[in-house]
Amino acid sequence: MIKIQKAGVLQKAVCGILVLGLICFAGCGGKGKEPEETHPLGSEDQVSSAEQAEANETAEQTNQENGALVENDGKTSFLTGEKMDPEQVQKRPLAVMFNNIQEGCPQAGIAQAAIVYEAPVEGRITRLMGLFEDYETMDKIGYVRSSRDYFVYCALEYDAIYAHFGQATPYVGELLNSNRVDNISGAVGGIDRPASDTFLRSTDREAPHNVYVDVKGLMADIDKFGYSPTYHDTHKAKFTFAQNIPEKKDALTLYPGGKETDKANGYSRVEARFEYNEKDGKYYRFQYGSPQIDENTGEQLAYENVIFQYCYGEVRDDNDYLAFGCHGDNKKKVQVFTRGGMTEGTWSRYADTDPAYYVDADGNPIELSPGKTWICLIWENYEQDVVIE
Repeated sequence: MIKIQKAGVLQKAVCGILVLGLICFAGCGGKGKEPEETHPLGSEDQVSSAEQAEANETAEQTNQENGALVENDGKTSFLTGEKMDPEQVQKRPLAVMFNNIQEGCPQAGIAQAAIVYEAPVEGRITRLMGLFEDYETMDKIGYVRSSRDYFVYCALEYDAIYAHFGQATPYVGELLNSNRVDNISGAVGGIDRPASDTFLRSTDREAPHNVYVDVKGLMADIDKFGYSPTYHDTHKAKFTFAQNIPEKKDALTLYPGGKETDKANGYSRVEARFEYNEKDGKYYRFQYGSPQIDENTGEQLAYENVIFQYCYGEVRDDNDYLAFGCHGDNKKKVQVFTRGGMTEGTWSRYADTDPAYYVDADGNPIELSPGKTWICLIWENYEQDVVIE
């Protein structure tokens, strides 16, 4: 069992010990940075480069044999599998931390995120992280809250620039201040280099639920810090997309935290669920007893794909700060939902510069429908709470 330190320990100890199942960080740093070698903690298996090469070759052969797969031709989004301007394809995404407490909803601009991550936090509710591609055209994105290290590691899967306002400093401060993360942070304690132009406060909400990203200011800070606007050489595509996946009716309503509202899994208390609509092939999101909407549009959030990624987790301290294992050749469970059906398999991730790959029981990449995806990190201790109908 990996030791979990109390808040207030030296930050030098934090990155080496506290991050369970997470590997030493080769990151997604600024322009010209070389990736560092990584070593998985909490995983007994090391994955050799030969094994990784063999896995990549198998995936490539599968892509060639299946004519329905979406080809990565330089004109297709890495995040959605949809056609995109070639110049935009090469631009790094922006990851933004979203408040998800009821007082902080609805969020503004979240509907434009290509991918949304959801994971439990202290208090046993959830927090969200959206990954945006064409964010330069947006006015504001909000409402922004603080960082947790497991969200940072998920952002690194996509070589994303990472934006947040605040953080659990003892557990993520050293990582955010390192050159492994292209960080955009508000001027808060524990941040060595704050972004001075990115964040503003709305006057129609009470703090701390009113911070949003001003995109013009964000672009100025990205330029000031010298962050690369395009993907680094270490970037790898995460998903396998396929057209015309046959529709099924075995996974039409998804409850990541179950149907009860008093459980401690994170999702239960926000009443999270997804309902499949056969007319458009999308999963519609509900929480807090109502459709979850975007403040900017008033429309309900909907996704072509939903993923339940099961992770090892621990409680870190008396404040209920949590930690989740996001790396390792651990063959943890994954459930991928698309077109009303479920494919069950496993996921593995070998380094910070690798994404978590999803494979089925035969070791083949699990196929997603082109479009947007919502990923729930499920604490495996509460696996029995999940309901799929």
